[in-house]
Amino acid sequence: MLTTLKTVYTDTCAADLAWALGREPLPALATLELELAGAKMQLRLLGASHQVLLEEAQGSCSETVACIPGSSTPLPLGVSKRMGDWEYEFAARVETLTRGQFAGRAQELLALVAEHPHGLAGVFPGSPHAFTAMLAQRHEGSMMWRTWHAYPQDGQLVATRTRVGVRMPMPAVL
Repeated sequence: MLTTLKTVYTDTCAADLAWALGREPLPALATLELELAGAKMQLRLLGASHQVLLEEAQGSCSETVACIPGSSTPLPLGVSKRMGDWEYEFAARVETLTRGQFAGRAQELLALVAEHPHGLAGVFPGSPHAFTAMLAQRHEGSMMWRTWHAYPQDGQLVATRTRVGVRMPMPAVL
């Protein structure tokens, strides 16, 4: 699903993004509710980027990547965390692209997400390449999502990848 967000573009640069787990739902400009093999998931586009809410029989998870006033947790390159019966894995990278590369990549990502049944993308007013996009899937017992946060003024694209799944027991050593 592709939407034009009714707000001003508030993220100023990739370095302003922060990461947080366990935050309460923040006001969303657009949402996509999904049910994937018994897991309830809500993809949320915020004025300041994204939030994913996940509920399953094993528990719940809330991930926020956004400009969070007062946050002391900058966007990490990677996180691996145990949360009850779940393993949570997060990775992020920042790509710096030329103006032409950026425009092409933005069009490619928006087309991919807009046509996907588990995708949500929001374009900010003022630039067709200022957007946040999210794509979710369930694979082999894990919930996974990818996000893209575009900063055309700097030619930067922030890509994140998250996997939440049941913790696998360690095999016995022979």
